[in-house]
Amino acid sequence: MTINDEHMHDHDHEHEINPDDYITLVDDEGNEELYQILLTFESEEFEKSYVLLYPASAGDDEDVDLFAFRYEDPDSDLEGQLEDVETDEEWDMIEEVLGAFMAEEEE
Repeated sequence: MTINDEHMHDHDHEHEINPDDYITLVDDEGNEELYQILLTFESEEFEKSYVLLYPASAGDDEDVDLFAFRYEDPDSDLEGQLEDVETDEEWDMIEEVLGAFMAEEEE
């Protein structure tokens, strides 16, 4: 499931590019695509961490598909694991968090 949202800025400034703000995903066919991390958060209710991503190639003025995943960040130097969001309850919570985040961005 993807969440469609228009992420627009009403302010002028350069965004500092941090490599930690990006993640490369590999699809079933081995194709790599770079995604930018919009938001990470933890849910006390589900006791899990979540990340919202969008394609890094998306322009500032276009609609983007957001992708949500649960993630586990291991305590070692290994890469974290992304997992699909599986329940409607989790999707509802993610949409609420995204709505609050977007409302703050508009202020």
